[in-house]
Amino acid sequence: MNATRPRIDPDTINRLETIVQGRLSAQVRDFRLEVGDRGLILRGSARTYYAKQLAQHAVMQTCEFPVESNEIEVV
Repeated sequence: MNATRPRIDPDTINRLETIVQGRLSAQVRDFRLEVGDRGLILRGSARTYYAKQLAQHAVMQTCEFPVESNEIEVV
């Protein structure tokens, strides 16, 4: 069975990015979401692994779309 790419319009993505960024209090820089084949891909950079985890949990609590990959770089 082929997974179908989630249908998420750009306005929804922008709204989710704004909500999550507000929850993170600038702990993740350049935070953005992309739509992958099986869900959302998180991108950006963080100073700690904890901030990276916070971002993923904020996305999971904010929307019903699954997280395909957390590619936030810890620097």
